[in-house]
Amino acid sequence: MDETSPRYAECVLCRKPTEYPESVKGAVYCPVCEWQEAQRTACSG
Repeated sequence: MDETSPRYAECVLCRKPTEYPESVKGAVYCPVCEWQEAQRTACSG
């Protein structure tokens, strides 16, 4: 990992890097956990 690449925030569930920059505030998820969260909230409606 070189110093010029942007740092990504880690997923709050699995700690994998997300597609969001580290500067983003709040809970962020990697694509997999984000999809699972969407499925979970869609079913509980």
